[in-house]
Amino acid sequence: MTTTGSGSTYDSPADPDRGAAPAAASARAAAHGHGPPRTDRRVVLVTGASSGIGAATARRFAAGGWQLLLSGRDRRRLEETASGTSAVLLPADLAAPDGARLLAEAALRATGRIDVLVAGAGIGWAGPFLTMPHTDIDRVLFLDLNATLHLVREVLPAMVAAGRGRVVLVGSVAGAVGVREEAVYSAAKAGLAAFAEALRQELRGTGVGVSLVVPGPVETGFFARRGRPYHRTRPRPTSPGRVASAVWDAVSRARDDTYVPTWLTLPGRVRALSPHLYRRLLDRFG
Repeated sequence: MTTTGSGSTYDSPADPDRGAAPAAASARAAAHGHGPPRTDRRVVLVTGASSGIGAATARRFAAGGWQLLLSGRDRRRLEETASGTSAVLLPADLAAPDGARLLAEAALRATGRIDVLVAGAGIGWAGPFLTMPHTDIDRVLFLDLNATLHLVREVLPAMVAAGRGRVVLVGSVAGAVGVREEAVYSAAKAGLAAFAEALRQELRGTGVGVSLVVPGPVETGFFARRGRPYHRTRPRPTSPGRVASAVWDAVSRARDDTYVPTWLTLPGRVRALSPHLYRRLLDRFG
């Protein structure tokens, strides 16, 4: 199979003093009446909005007239994403112990509600599992899985209380089939997929939906940042804009699962129906 990645990034801060503090400051300012006014427009909170899928998704929702809440660690790149929009910037460090809580508080205080959460922040790591440092195992699992779960936990009560909303989780085909030398990343994305299914069942009847968007390789800086460029000929990387359109479609049509491109559902089906054949294909094509 193929080396894959979500394409949404958890960027290093351009300024080390910028992290969760600006988000907390925004929350405090809004609480005292000095922040952005509450809005009657639909509100989307996008994490990983500094670049890649997150940035493309933010632009797609802006084109649809939504109020944007954009989060990432790099304020300068968030400003680039927000250019020409009325977006509220919420730089945050989701790796911090209170990162998810501070971001959720800042978002809710800034606009009064969150109609859609697009959880796209994440990182990758490529190489043999036997050589993967323990610190990197923890880092990938926390940022790609734990931080997302904590953020959803913080945002969800307001959605349920309002009787409407949608959580969009950006997964990866690696989580559906498992990818060689991306064992921990695959595990994190598989956990995200299982979480989406379980949460979807729990939320039935509340008016709140859960969508899982599953891309293959995407033309972003994700692969370079993880330490290994994408080098396979198939599947060819798709554009962040195409994934952003899939996110928009998942929200507007209330879709549960969306694969980008759609034929990526095939490897998972082969694996489920014929594990032996699937592994033979893996041995031959990688």
